[in-house]
Amino acid sequence: MNKEELKQQIFHLFHCKHMTTKGIIYCIAACIDQAEISPYELALIAQLPKGVIHDFLESYHQVDIPTLVARYQEQNIKWFTMIDTCYPSLFKEMDCPPVLLFYQGDISLLSKKKMAVVGCRKMSQYGKRSLQCILPGLIKEDYVIVSGLARGIDTCSHQLALSLKGKTIGVVGAGLDVVYPKENAFLQKKIATEQLLLSEYPIGSPPKKYHFPMRNRIIAALGQGCLVVEAKKRSGSLITANLALEYGKSVFAVPGSITSASSMGTNELIQQGAKSVYHAQHILEELG
Repeated sequence: MNKEELKQQIFHLFHCKHMTTKGIIYCIAACIDQAEISPYELALIAQLPKGVIHDFLESYHQVDIPTLVARYQEQNIKWFTMIDTCYPSLFKEMDCPPVLLFYQGDISLLSKKKMAVVGCRKMSQYGKRSLQCILPGLIKEDYVIVSGLARGIDTCSHQLALSLKGKTIGVVGAGLDVVYPKENAFLQKKIATEQLLLSEYPIGSPPKKYHFPMRNRIIAALGQGCLVVEAKKRSGSLITANLALEYGKSVFAVPGSITSASSMGTNELIQQGAKSVYHAQHILEELG
């Protein structure tokens, strides 16, 4: 297959039932060497369980590529695959890299230096003030703020970047036509039109619980470092921080009160070796 045919095959498989990210990667490797592969052969290459192969084949033949493409174009949603030149090289450090990402906005932001910022959804005034102390210095040095458009720290990080005339990338755990949380409708639209909005999920995909750990790996991989501002002892923010460590990134944590549940996670990160920060300069010095 040539490159365009391969990209279309990736797009096609992405909209089939039961096809996994790893399964598509196996199929890509096979398609590179073979001009034509039947849908049944693709199912075997993707190592789909026998019980779902019929369902996969049925969905494969039901995918109407022209109609699907038109639906994405109507909403100004574009996409790139792991074989495109704009695919971030940072993703190559991941065990399970995204094979296709949908986006709205300015894709050139992917090529700029970036800082992942995560934290708890129930943000305190301390967390908000911490962001106001640290992010302006990073934005002044042209760091793009990457976060997940969730309530709390994520939302505040995006809003601060916009208010300071900086750049921001939102990575969401649903289709780009789905707004979650609902109160971020205006913010999501603004990022989609003026900044960059990314998703690994096709249009119409709801924000399922297991989508968010998958989304977190993209946030962690995009940033040159990961800043954690308020996190409970067990939280998605700590998942993102640990993924960043796996990818060889620097992890920064804002220390908090030892009596605050929202600071238990960040204080634990510091105890485990994350750099304690309360000023942008601490991060800039570490990253050189």
